[in-house]
Amino acid sequence: MKLSDYRVRGKRARLADWDTREDGGLSKEEAQPLLAELQEELASWQERLYAEGKQSLLVVLQARDAGGKDGTVKKVIGAFNPNGVRVSNFKVPTPEEKAHDFLWRVHAQVPRAGMVGVFNRSHYEDVLVPLVHGEMDEEAAEERLKDIRHFEALLGRGGTRVVKFYLHVSPDEQKERLQARLDDPSKHWKFNPGDLAERALWDGYTDAYEACLATSTDAAPWYVVPADRKWFRDLLVSRVLLHTLKDMDPQYPAVNFDPRAIAIE
Repeated sequence: MKLSDYRVRGKRARLADWDTREDGGLSKEEAQPLLAELQEELASWQERLYAEGKQSLLVVLQARDAGGKDGTVKKVIGAFNPNGVRVSNFKVPTPEEKAHDFLWRVHAQVPRAGMVGVFNRSHYEDVLVPLVHGEMDEEAAEERLKDIRHFEALLGRGGTRVVKFYLHVSPDEQKERLQARLDDPSKHWKFNPGDLAERALWDGYTDAYEACLATSTDAAPWYVVPADRKWFRDLLVSRVLLHTLKDMDPQYPAVNFDPRAIAIE
């Protein structure tokens, strides 16, 4: 599994180029012990990030309805110490938020030094939804995407590494997941009839997501994650996060005492 195969290289990507059911040549049974090892490593590197207190990591999760954002948070981000993680999501803007620029509410949720921040839906919603629903034309959308590129570059210069994931599911897989929510009373709360109206706009969202993926840069790359197989999704996201943390190379801070000279009685 080469991570570069899933990374968008700063040009308009075609989502059809990625197979939503890809498994990396592994079986679910083979992937499970690999994921467990990755989770241990992720926890160790997150501890270094927290202890160093100089850098931060922002993880952006985007997907269609039932695309697996919550599951990714549970299975992958769940490996981290919750004291060093903050999960935020961005729904319909409130009147207060609408009274400011579209990034105002987002910037306030960016992780401080030492922390991992997760955007379960993100600033890209303020391009995707209005563009698909005809509330914004392509020129205005491109202006917002330009603002986002500058915003993410600003975060990078300030010590926040940004890594973005599009969880790529097929129409058939989405249908199965939405039906599962209807069939299981314990999951009824997760079903929103409005999701069906959004599902009918599938092609429009494909075009909009492909436009958003063009914001992939070295400082804030996009990864397209084949997500029909949940276990492969978790494995790939974990590997990308581990690669990112290792590249950040956080260090434990030096202490101003000699531990060997201290005797605890």
